[in-house]
Amino acid sequence: MKLLDGGRAPNPRRVRIFLAEKGIEVPLEPVDMGALDHKGERVTKANGLQRLPVLELADGTAIAESVAICRYFEELHPDPPLMGRDPLDCAMVEMWQRRMELHFLMAVALVFRHAHPAMAEWEKPQITELSESQRPKVIQFLSWFDKDLGDRPFAAGEHYSIADITATVALDFMKPARLAVPEELNNVNRYYAAMRDRSSYGA
Repeated sequence: MKLLDGGRAPNPRRVRIFLAEKGIEVPLEPVDMGALDHKGERVTKANGLQRLPVLELADGTAIAESVAICRYFEELHPDPPLMGRDPLDCAMVEMWQRRMELHFLMAVALVFRHAHPAMAEWEKPQITELSESQRPKVIQFLSWFDKDLGDRPFAAGEHYSIADITATVALDFMKPARLAVPEELNNVNRYYAAMRDRSSYGA
């Protein structure tokens, strides 16, 4: 088993944090995304979409997509549960995971990919208007999340889950996207500080 890893990029980080929370060690094969090595033959053979991370199993099976990789490890190592504890909790975690991925992380990624000079060779064409259109959507989502979050400790309820991993990575990704969490969003700022305090954060 081997994990083709993309360093500090959001999706590889999601899987590494998930593994750290589980206490699972998987050999990593670093791929230099800055040098566009993820577009080379090695990654393309494992994942034709040329995206990271990719989990390669001993029999040659390749699993791409961060959440799919996490699901694989959740089934192999159910404790601690990070994708739900019972049918209702599983549904709530899935709901919040999708919200964090589709409405938050994706919006931040679009801001970054279509505006940052370092992405000029990645995102062709870069569409400045698309980047600018997503900036207010990020803040709108966080404002809504701040109200919904209230004083509960985690996105989906009383237990840490994959939804919190996605939220944490998206919050971190705001900095290179030149976005900031508004100071008045006290619940989000409190939540973000708690997520950064977890031992898995540095994975």
